[in-house]
Amino acid sequence: MVLRGYVPTSEETLQTLAALRLQSLNSDFSTHAPFPRLEELFPPHVLHARLPPPPHRPPTKCRGARLRAGLLAGGLWGQALAKQRAERDQRLRGRLREEGASTMAAIVEKWKLLQGMGRPEAMAAYMALVREWPGFGSTLFDVDLHASPVGSGPQRLWLGIGAKAVSLYKPGEPEPLDSFCYGRISSFGASDSSTFRLSVEDRDLLFETSQVDEIAQLLKTYLTSAGAQQLPRPQEPPTSPPTSEPPVLPQGLCTAVGPWQHQPPVGSSHS
Repeated sequence: MVLRGYVPTSEETLQTLAALRLQSLNSDFSTHAPFPRLEELFPPHVLHARLPPPPHRPPTKCRGARLRAGLLAGGLWGQALAKQRAERDQRLRGRLREEGASTMAAIVEKWKLLQGMGRPEAMAAYMALVREWPGFGSTLFDVDLHASPVGSGPQRLWLGIGAKAVSLYKPGEPEPLDSFCYGRISSFGASDSSTFRLSVEDRDLLFETSQVDEIAQLLKTYLTSAGAQQLPRPQEPPTSPPTSEPPVLPQGLCTAVGPWQHQPPVGSSHS
């Protein structure tokens, strides 16, 4: 998750995590120690984010302009453009190598400071840093949230499913945009093979995702462990003394206000 960018933290902390991983793998610094590739220690997207964005090309709306552009692309002008792109790509690759070498040097310097630290201590220090993120322990899914305003496009988010709540994150941001404890979830399920629906009180959230089944199964597991399915409604107390103790929610969970309901995918049968 760290290497894939799913633990939002500072670049300084990412370098420290890489150094702790090296200490765990190879013990104290040595020039003869086997050295992993940088992408096995440090998130590659951080390096790519330092590169300048590609030049913006305004769209050609006129059909005649598109035709002329196509004809030019097939001649000398097209060859010149191809050469410019190749030169630009070469410069970007060179810049990426420089950034990678600089980052690796910083990681090695931090690794040298860990001399004498044993493998268990390095692993414990690594986990202590990762746990500083409030969303630690959540399973994150890449989703596109259907925007509320009509005509606006979907919003790319992380859907975080944890033991206490479901949270929505802007990718790379440590704090959630919104968070819902399980007692607020009234239903969930698949609208179709690529759309997941989550109903939170009076809100319906629709997410485009390729992991509909995985999200539904994980939500069902957490809700079951929370004991929310069998909780009676406050306005409908049992008429006779209960024969067994009521289910107890794990500490820290919000109290459920009613039973949750898992909606099966459209077209499926159920008893």
